Amino acid sequence: MTGMDTLGVVESRGIAAGAVLADSMVKAADVELVRASTICSGRYLIFVSGDRQAVQTAVDVARNSERSLSGSFVISNVSRQVLDVLKKSGTANEGDALGVIECRNVSSGINAADCAVKQSAVTLARLVTGQGINGKSYFVLSGDVASVEEAAEAAKSALGQNLVDAVVIPRPSASVVRALTSGVR
Repeated sequence: MTGMDTLGVVESRGIAAGAVLADSMVKAADVELVRASTICSGRYLIFVSGDRQAVQTAVDVARNSERSLSGSFVISNVSRQVLDVLKKSGTANEGDALGVIECRNVSSGINAADCAVKQSAVTLARLVTGQGINGKSYFVLSGDVASVEEAAEAAKSALGQNLVDAVVIPRPSASVVRALTSGVR
């Protein structure tokens, strides 16, 4: 995912529909198919990257199709933190506050994580996208309490009705930090 500036996220309500959407999207524009795979609840998640116009065109193909979507986003100047944590888990510094933001679907969670890290000086410590949690997503932010609270508010605004819950833990125990930030999903 290096060298791109825009990430397109499409979350289809069906697997077969997602497969045909992924194919249509990459044929419609000069984008790289970063990921196309199933997630829980029988949904299909598609990530494409490229320049803004190409990604917008690809995502519009999915939006304008007859297929049912759980969500779709075009994220310009996507945060390097989001790209990095999509590939591996991040870290949280001992003593940092943690914010845990739980989302109804994956696409809105990725968008909210990007909004949060752009809003405030926080670290995106983990982003869990759909597997094993019934198609939902959540992400973990770390930093000083005020920054985590500010980032959590930005995420809540971005999520709207797709917010399940958002909490800030000012001084989490080391075991809770390990539990929330270890492993890739």
